[in-house]
Amino acid sequence: MDILKISAIGISAVLLALLLKNYRAEYSAYISIAVCICIFMFVSSKLEMLIGYVKKMQDMVHLDNSYLSMILKMIGVTYVAEFASNICKDCGHQTIAGQIDLFAKLSILVLGMPVLLAFMETIGELI
Repeated sequence: MDILKISAIGISAVLLALLLKNYRAEYSAYISIAVCICIFMFVSSKLEMLIGYVKKMQDMVHLDNSYLSMILKMIGVTYVAEFASNICKDCGHQTIAGQIDLFAKLSILVLGMPVLLAFMETIGELI
C-alpha cells in the first residue's frame, strides 16, 4: 500500500518541520517543499499508469485523439496548479496561490472552449 508510505513520509516531514520551525523557520519551508516534490514525483508515476489505461479505453471506444489530449491537459493543469498553490500557501503567500488558482481555472476554460464551440455548431446544424 503506497498510501501508507506516502502518509508516513508526509507525517514525518511535518513533525521534522515543526521541530525546526523554532530554530530556523526557512528550513521548515525547505523540508516541506522537498517532501512535496518527492510526493509529486510519485504521483507522476501513477499518472503515467493512468494515461496508459485511458489510452486503452480510447482504443476500445474509438474516441477522437484531440478530446483525450484535451482532457489529459486539463488534468495536468489541475494537478500542477494545486501542487504549486499549496506550496505557496504553505510558505505564507496566499495571494500568489490565489493567482495560480485563477490562472489554472482560466487555462482549463480556454482548453475546453473547442468542445463548447463544437457543441454549439452541432446545435446550430440541428436547428
